[in-house]
Amino acid sequence: MSRTVTVGVDGSPESLTAAEWAADEAVSRDRLLRLVHVWSNDADVVTPTDPETRRRRAERLLHTAATHVRRGHPDVRMETSQFSGDPVERLTAAGEKADLLVLGSRGLGGMAGFIAGSVALAVLARVRHPVVLVRAPRAEAAERPRTAGGDIVVGLDLPRVGDDALGFAFGCADRYGCAVRVVHSWTLPPVYGPDTAGVLPALLDEVGAERQKELEAALAPWTGKYPSVAVGSQCRPGRAAQDLVEAAAGARLVVVGLRHRGSRLGAHVGPVVHSVLHHTAAPVAVVPHD
Repeated sequence: MSRTVTVGVDGSPESLTAAEWAADEAVSRDRLLRLVHVWSNDADVVTPTDPETRRRRAERLLHTAATHVRRGHPDVRMETSQFSGDPVERLTAAGEKADLLVLGSRGLGGMAGFIAGSVALAVLARVRHPVVLVRAPRAEAAERPRTAGGDIVVGLDLPRVGDDALGFAFGCADRYGCAVRVVHSWTLPPVYGPDTAGVLPALLDEVGAERQKELEAALAPWTGKYPSVAVGSQCRPGRAAQDLVEAAAGARLVVVGLRHRGSRLGAHVGPVVHSVLHHTAAPVAVVPHD
């Protein structure tokens, strides 16, 4: 694996915003920033062009993106690469060779969220290294100076320990100098029935206490490794997707784990990851694990 932060660019505002975020991350990690553009070999139905024309177009696009990034990051180490072929396959391959892959996502106008397009979802379903999806700012916020505020919010699935997601979140928080907020939502086991309203409070207290212990045990190695990182936690009964989206308001970065199901028939990212990607304005880091 090369020591790079790789970002896919296509000339859109979303990809340029992703490139800016990736440049910040490359500087923070002391890594090479790699701008990648993928163009198709297939004939363009609307305006047919030959491969050489597409190659020159890709060079211009990459040059424009690099110039844009350099304005705000004059000292970042950077290289550009272009490939022909299927975008999903090429971006997945690029992500497997990088420390981190960054992709842009389309905004939903005035809504606080973004659309993770089919390419991004397909890449997420295949890649085995962390991917960050970044949305472009809304028009009214585009002219404001960029600020680096907020905590890192990480969704934790217990009893499966999310070491990969926690390690990513704490590593980022340590570099950024910000806090980590861990969100874990739980429900009673099915044996107790779907409606908790009729369950004895003592039973809820018992399950809640057990989950709190599991959460503290999962965090212990990381709070020990990063003693300077402030940590807050939310462990309560609820809906994981909804609670995580609500907690992500104002976050600097949201981190979620993704368990690969081994299927290559489609982009299967699970309901929690899918919800966070579609309803969170902050950049979202998806950290795969087995």
